[in-house]
Amino acid sequence: MQRITSATVAELFDIAATRRIEQAAAAALPAHALMQRAGLAVARLAMAIAPHARTIWVACGPGNNGGDGFEAAAQLRHRGFFPVVTFLGDESRLPPDAKASLQRARDAGVTFASTPPSAYELAIDALLGIGSTRPPEGTMAEWLANMHASARPVLSVDVPSGLNADTGTLTHGIEPAQTSTRSCVTFLTLKPGLFTAQGRDAADAVWFDDLGCGAFKDQPAARIAGAPEARRRAHASHKGSFGDVAVIGGALGMAGAALLAGSAALHSGAGRVFVGLLDPSAAPVDIAQPELMLRDARTLDLSGMTAVCGCGGAEAVAELLPRALSTAAALVLDADALNAIAADGALQAQLVLRGKGGAPTVITPHPLEAARLLGCPVGEVQADRLAAARQLAARFGVVTVLKGSGTVVADARGAPPIINLTGNARLATAGTGDVLAGMIGAALAMRQPAFEAAHEAVWQHGHIADTWPADAAPLTAGTLARRASA
Repeated sequence: MQRITSATVAELFDIAATRRIEQAAAAALPAHALMQRAGLAVARLAMAIAPHARTIWVACGPGNNGGDGFEAAAQLRHRGFFPVVTFLGDESRLPPDAKASLQRARDAGVTFASTPPSAYELAIDALLGIGSTRPPEGTMAEWLANMHASARPVLSVDVPSGLNADTGTLTHGIEPAQTSTRSCVTFLTLKPGLFTAQGRDAADAVWFDDLGCGAFKDQPAARIAGAPEARRRAHASHKGSFGDVAVIGGALGMAGAALLAGSAALHSGAGRVFVGLLDPSAAPVDIAQPELMLRDARTLDLSGMTAVCGCGGAEAVAELLPRALSTAAALVLDADALNAIAADGALQAQLVLRGKGGAPTVITPHPLEAARLLGCPVGEVQADRLAAARQLAARFGVVTVLKGSGTVVADARGAPPIINLTGNARLATAGTGDVLAGMIGAALAMRQPAFEAAHEAVWQHGHIADTWPADAAPLTAGTLARRASA
């Protein structure tokens, strides 16, 4: 069994691929073997989470997910624990393996009850698996609410009940963050929905067990790529070796956004950083960071530079976008640049033309900006973040960084996207998106391929937040920028 962390490198498989792998594995094994292995894996993790538990509540549903719960209860009872099983379903309609595990639980002396125990040390959610598409209702919804309102830890079997394994959306309104710890042990494949959208809150500790079936493969839907490789700088180098970044933004009253992006590019290792401000009244120098070369944005020659456009650009950035799209050696489009493109068909056509020409280009929308670019409600973006990121990348011929919980990095080649596992709510503060844009710009300036540059920056951006001391002051965007090379 493997704990999944931000350093893990693995492929993620959607429900259809998981079903094919499951069928192939079952055909190669004796009947009931997969469920017995799954139940044992659940029991072992339960004992590790709550080694001194007296009572363990096992909530079982009407399908094979419930069967895994029955099997886990049997294994726990054999090891001296006291599981209490509550079962929602019709025994006569259980799948054969689940029915066999139900009998094994009875033979082991497991207690069955019609209501959850009044006191327990761990709850095991074996109600709904990857095949569920309808939201929990009635008693099942009540049991889930009971679990998640408790301070006791919850262990989900395969996926948290009601979570779409492909998209990470929850079909019920229960807030999982209320529980003290939320673990999930998933079988045969890692599912993308566990790592993006609401999946990261529903299962903040994911464990994986291939049940001894690792030889069975299929086409992955996405992947987690782990930490990027550290880049070595040659001794015989100079500032020109690491490229020039030009940040274009900072309209009237918004210079801070552009300066944050410039600071991030500087601390990420770019050789030179120019900050082209759109506010003509801006100061000629940043006293706090004199390394940043402040310029009038309209005077910059972008032909040999990586341009980072949009940070605090307001409506003024639209004027310079045609030149940036046509001349910048590499380009990062963020914030107001994306809003301007979404509102202007000519700019969209120019972005598509740039993509067809192969010029390195990264867009960094948050969900609302992505919705504007796609011409759809933001709810559609969040309902399937992988699909939205792939669609944006394909439509414009760019690398797309769809920000949010489980940031998705997709490119136009159609390769499986990366779901990033670093980052947390410390990044939910103004300016952190500007910092990310600057970090990506620096990586592009140092001649990293666009997809690798985006992944590297996204991972590092989140890693800084993950390693921020819990007892320290809140992480601000300015501090995040200064730690970009940490």
